[in-house]
Amino acid sequence: MSRYALLALDMDGTLLDDEQRVSDENREAIQEAQRAGVTVILSTGRGFVNAVPYADELGLTGPMVTVNGGEVWKTPHDLHVRHLLERNQVQRMYEITRKYDTWFWAYSTKGIYNRDKWTAVIEEEDWLKFGYYNEDDDIRGKILDELHTIGGLELTNSSPYNIEINPLGIHKATGVQTVCDLLGLNMSQVVSVGDSLNDLAVIQQSGLGAAMGNAQDRVKEAANIVVATNNEHGVAELIRKYIL
Repeated sequence: MSRYALLALDMDGTLLDDEQRVSDENREAIQEAQRAGVTVILSTGRGFVNAVPYADELGLTGPMVTVNGGEVWKTPHDLHVRHLLERNQVQRMYEITRKYDTWFWAYSTKGIYNRDKWTAVIEEEDWLKFGYYNEDDDIRGKILDELHTIGGLELTNSSPYNIEINPLGIHKATGVQTVCDLLGLNMSQVVSVGDSLNDLAVIQQSGLGAAMGNAQDRVKEAANIVVATNNEHGVAELIRKYIL
């Protein structure tokens, strides 16, 4: 029996390869972990709609952490808790997108919007997460400076070129802690794995924190172990070498 009871999987850059697929190796290893009594959950920056098809594909019927901890689900389709950005914060973040002519996206409880599909009325929706993408380091730095002036925001990323924003104090670690509370576990019983700064807190607070071989350097430095890349079935390596 595994000394760990819960495996929290990031999706993009971790569970999924660069073609957005779950490899046969990862799928088989996840099934082995479940048969050994380990609860496997998705812990992702994605919204529910973009995450749940993979939970269904893998036969994961337990909790889920979505939008970087902005939502925690008891089971797929059964919401437990939700943490919202303030609408005035979202309005200011939207204004920053116009100032710097940058790509952005935003999750509300109704769906996902982006620069090319912006039909939202900010004061009429409930907002979970906001994000920017810009490959210009200087512009991205200026956006970060402006975000700091807004205050009350949790700033991470899911790639070196983006910025992801949740309410202050809301991140994957708080989401996974909430899952532990639901299941009667503690964080020392958790294995978490990821590749980006939005995985940093949960990797640091888990009993075993793993970084992917393709992870950002700060994530690798914080992790207890580094496994293979997302294209080399690193999740399967983690399960078979360190959990089972």
